[in-house]
Amino acid sequence: MREWLVVVTEYAVVAIDAMATLIIIIATIEAFIDGLRAIFSSKSSHVRRDVWLRYARWLIAGLTFQLAADIIETSIRTSWQSIIQLGTIAVIRTFLNYFLERDLGEVRERQREPDAPR
Repeated sequence: MREWLVVVTEYAVVAIDAMATLIIIIATIEAFIDGLRAIFSSKSSHVRRDVWLRYARWLIAGLTFQLAADIIETSIRTSWQSIIQLGTIAVIRTFLNYFLERDLGEVRERQREPDAPR
C-alpha cells in the first residue's frame, strides 16, 4: 500500500511542479511582451504598474503551486535531510510569497488614495 502511495505522490508532485512552471513561463512571456508595449507605446506609469501587478499575481500563484508540491513531497520523504531541504525550500518560497503579497497590498493602497500619482 505504501509503495502505491509513494508512486501516486511522486506523479502528483511532478504534475503540480509542471503546472507551476507553466504558469510562471506563460506569465513571464506575457509580462515581457506587455512590458515592452507599455514602455514603447505609453507614457503612463499606470500601464506599467498594471503589468507588474498582473505578473506579481501570477508569480504568487506559481509559488503557491510549488509550495503545495513541496508539502506533498514531504509526506513521502523518510530521511531528515530530505525533510530539512524541503522545509528550507518551503520557507524560502513562503517568504517570497509574503513579500510579493505585501508589495501588492502597498500598491493597492496607493491606488485607492485619491491624490495618488498615476
